[in-house]
Amino acid sequence: MARTQVGIIGAGPAGLLLSYLLHAEGVDAVVLESRSRDYVEKRVRAGVCEHPTVELLRDIGVGTRMDAEGLPHHGFSLRFDGEDHRIALSELTGRTITVYGQQEIVKDLIAAHEAKGYPVEFEVSDVELHELDTENPHVTYRDVDGVARQLDCDVIAGCDGFHGVSRPTVPAERVKFFNREYPFAWLGVLARTPPSHEELIYTHHERGFALHSMRSPEITRLYLQVPFDEKIDEWSDDRIWSELSARLATSGEFALREGPILDKGITPMRSFVAEPMQYGRLFLAGDAAHIVPPTGAKGMNLAIADVRVLSRALVELLQHKRSELAQSYSDTCLKRVWRAEHFSWYMTSMLHVDPAADDFQRRLQLSQLRYTAASTAAATSLAENYVGLPFE
Repeated sequence: MARTQVGIIGAGPAGLLLSYLLHAEGVDAVVLESRSRDYVEKRVRAGVCEHPTVELLRDIGVGTRMDAEGLPHHGFSLRFDGEDHRIALSELTGRTITVYGQQEIVKDLIAAHEAKGYPVEFEVSDVELHELDTENPHVTYRDVDGVARQLDCDVIAGCDGFHGVSRPTVPAERVKFFNREYPFAWLGVLARTPPSHEELIYTHHERGFALHSMRSPEITRLYLQVPFDEKIDEWSDDRIWSELSARLATSGEFALREGPILDKGITPMRSFVAEPMQYGRLFLAGDAAHIVPPTGAKGMNLAIADVRVLSRALVELLQHKRSELAQSYSDTCLKRVWRAEHFSWYMTSMLHVDPAADDFQRRLQLSQLRYTAASTAAATSLAENYVGLPFE
């Protein structure tokens, strides 16, 4: 039997960052992760870091590699009617975003934990949470060698994602779920080829949405809207490149660079919020509490915003015996969560082709795109949400 102040379930960006922030303030924490270290360091996820996320990582001393290898972006393109319409993020907001893969942030945080000796246990199994409605919750699990363990805690943080064990542990009558599923999905590919454009391209096309992104000067990340029940084996590499070329085409000079596809998969689209984000001594953060469609690039950034709030609340609770911030954790986070939910829904509905939409709805959609591209006020609203609203 072991003891820590905060047991953290999940070694994604949320769990690792929470652990690092807590240790910096003298609060003990242990991170438990069901996957291997190699898996979590290679798991390809989000790549857009909001301005507040970048500033936070720099402030705590884990932004060195991000600053060296990340790609700052001062704008992105809205592409529709075969034309590019640039949203000038820096000019409109004075801030930028940085393209730097979630797995790279995970690598940086794991390395920082290793350097300071902060505990992270990988490949644990049979994780169960107990006595959450008391002041002495605990976690039982099996370690990498299959040995049964118990971790006694003051607090448990559920940072284990949408399919993790933390949220289902909350009694059904103590949580309310808000859920919306979309009638399409994203087919994402990682290709070994230089990006075809210096900035991200969000494309509305009659055949469906497409996104041109990147992970480095040599690696391109691309997405296609596909039916929600599509099978990945129906998409050969040639078909993927052909469809990307058709949707990203413009009336001007644009050539899509092709290359070997290193990875491909299909991601469903959903909006989801669990309220409240806390139950007793269990606090949910990141995808364990909420999901946004990836169109607005908010998922990882929301998780980081959550644990920034949670770390301060837990320092107050455990170091200073003041519970006000812990009690208001859910209400504080949900203000930002619902803003991000709305923005992500807005971007998704503006750019994707809804198979059930009639001609009236599709003309409204084009009208919104044209207004956003032409109006400084509309473009500024989009830009300030995209680069990330300031932390409270």
